[in-house]
Amino acid sequence: MGDNDGVTTSTEALAPAAGSVVAPLQIGPITVGTPVVLAPMAGVTNRAFRRLCREHGAGLYVAEMVTSRALVERTPESMRIIRHDGDETPRSVQVYGVDPTTVGAAVRMLAEEDRADHVDLNFGCPVPKVTRRGGGAVLPWKRDLFAAIVQAAVAAASPHGVPVTVKMRKGIDEDHLTYLEAGRVAEDAGVAAVALHARTAADYYSGTADWPAIARLKEAVTSIPVLGNGDIWSAEDALTMMARTGCDGVVVGRGCQGRPWLFADLAAAMRGSDERVRPGLREVATVVRRHAELMVEEFEDELKAMREMRKHMAWYLKGYVVGGALRAQLGLVETLDHLDELLGQLDLDQPYPGAGAEGQRGRSGSPKRPHLPEGWLDSRELSETFRASLREAELSVSGG
Repeated sequence: MGDNDGVTTSTEALAPAAGSVVAPLQIGPITVGTPVVLAPMAGVTNRAFRRLCREHGAGLYVAEMVTSRALVERTPESMRIIRHDGDETPRSVQVYGVDPTTVGAAVRMLAEEDRADHVDLNFGCPVPKVTRRGGGAVLPWKRDLFAAIVQAAVAAASPHGVPVTVKMRKGIDEDHLTYLEAGRVAEDAGVAAVALHARTAADYYSGTADWPAIARLKEAVTSIPVLGNGDIWSAEDALTMMARTGCDGVVVGRGCQGRPWLFADLAAAMRGSDERVRPGLREVATVVRRHAELMVEEFEDELKAMREMRKHMAWYLKGYVVGGALRAQLGLVETLDHLDELLGQLDLDQPYPGAGAEGQRGRSGSPKRPHLPEGWLDSRELSETFRASLREAELSVSGG
């Protein structure tokens, strides 16, 4: 993964010795059972999917991103996103914002009203509708704005004992990297941990994650945990990333799409065990059905829930023999009864298909030239000209 930099990438050589245990992750006052974090993914990491993941393994499960403006305005969708199960702990919320005052108000609301045990700040979004107004992964280029947002969040959360973390990318592109400076700024501001998706905004989700960048961040940020993100498709990938980079934990995103049992694999690996979950299609169908039930509970609307389930079908069935017509029907499922009917048509006696069910999943695409406000790269400081457009950046992003 990433450039070798003269370092071996052999999993066997780098994995912990048999029986060794990776230490739990400490984020401020929170001790996470395993150093594994579920990355927020819009339309994926809702309460239903987080519960499903918790049923399969330990970790910190972060809710879908919500905008600070939506939280302050208490929109119905933002309030749904931050809703947690009674037994969900720690309760983790990711906040996106571009205005320090609004971010501070949103974080204060979460902390004062006891709606979250942990707040993560999103500086990793690469989508054009965000970056073209200076938000997301390109915001740390304006170092004064980045520092002000992080400081406002920490100031709002600290009196209530709620730790704040930062998730970011390497920068805008290879010529405009920000992650080392941003990591040190966040550390100085009092965040409890920083996480790096080892790609730039220009990389989007393409290519191979630059794991050596995680090692460089770990060298630069020394007093708080550094978490690595990018191209973790298996428990072995997580162990290798930690061994190669020295990072304190991993953030898993696309790798768990259609594979919530990946967290069981990760938990086992962190305990030094080679036990892995290898479900046959019958077991997968059972998980799909469970996921669908939880989605109906989450949305309290069967049709809406099943429409949300449709995108998960290809992820769950990756590698298994399923006819094209049946795959298409599962991608249009409308009710639980309809789902039961379609699942009953599968050849459920299929064993685990091995590598065919693993590896990259979800979106990848190709590198994209980041959409930036005109003149954004002219200065590292924020001018008054950009302040209004930044507020628009927040308004243009839906809660989640």
